[in-house]
Amino acid sequence: MQVATRLEIRFTSLLENKSMSSSGSKSSVILPTSTDQREEVGLLHAVDDSHGGVIVELEGPMNCEAFVSSLRASISCWRQQGIRGVWIKLPIELAHLVQPAVQEGFWYHHAEPTYLMLVYWIPTSEHTLPINATHRVGVGAFVMNEKREVLVVQEKCGILRGSGIWKFPTGVLEQGEDIIAGAVREVKEETGIDTEFVEVLAFRQSHKSFFGKSDLFFVCMLHPLSSDIQKQESEIEAAEWMPIDEFAAQPIVQKHELLKYILDVGLAKVDNNYSGFSPVCIKSAFDEGLSNIYLNLRDLNQSLSFADDGRKNN
Repeated sequence: MQVATRLEIRFTSLLENKSMSSSGSKSSVILPTSTDQREEVGLLHAVDDSHGGVIVELEGPMNCEAFVSSLRASISCWRQQGIRGVWIKLPIELAHLVQPAVQEGFWYHHAEPTYLMLVYWIPTSEHTLPINATHRVGVGAFVMNEKREVLVVQEKCGILRGSGIWKFPTGVLEQGEDIIAGAVREVKEETGIDTEFVEVLAFRQSHKSFFGKSDLFFVCMLHPLSSDIQKQESEIEAAEWMPIDEFAAQPIVQKHELLKYILDVGLAKVDNNYSGFSPVCIKSAFDEGLSNIYLNLRDLNQSLSFADDGRKNN
């Protein structure tokens, strides 16, 4: 008669990870097995994600069998500790582990050029994990010189290719790039013109524009610092300074409401009848990072001034 013994799993990786706030005081756990041998299985190295879950970043070579053993043992541990969501950042070099992870119940969350993020929900309840990024962020630049000429381009690719339509320089922000920097960069890349950021004049939200994602498009006003155009050969067919009336006379401007509003709001700003959103650098209460809040500084300062005057009079 075969006597069932127990498999001892040592939590070596967990104990070494001091930053994981959910780690307990146990150094091992005993699990039933049908063999009479004892085997030490290392846990996956994980850190707390601050929302009741853990993040695993796999590094170095790992075969499927060892990965599955460690993954199952780790999930058993996390379940006992009340961990909910499990994130596995899988580098492209370990792509062979995708299938075994999916077979254990993980699903795709998002992918980047060098890694794939897999996720798993431990409780039996419906998961509350945040979904992947939902929006792409674009910028469009309204740049006018002292002659009331606007900087415009014709594109070599895209839906306007070969149409002869003149449009404002536009582009998509890069990861980690501020609206300010993105707008200046796109104008420089497409036309060679140096600019300085003035304001966000308006923004548009649309949906299902790029692989089902939504789109945020920020209309920015920039002040030109140079005038000699050097167009981007790979993407731009032509670029020039165009009198504003000539640009406005294009039939597409009247038919395409976005172009019409960019023109209208840009002219309103130039003529000092409109105040857009200016960036104000702010500190976070939760980390040491800095970010920008965009707001109507003119009206805000005016409102604060009125409030100060009211308090003084009282």
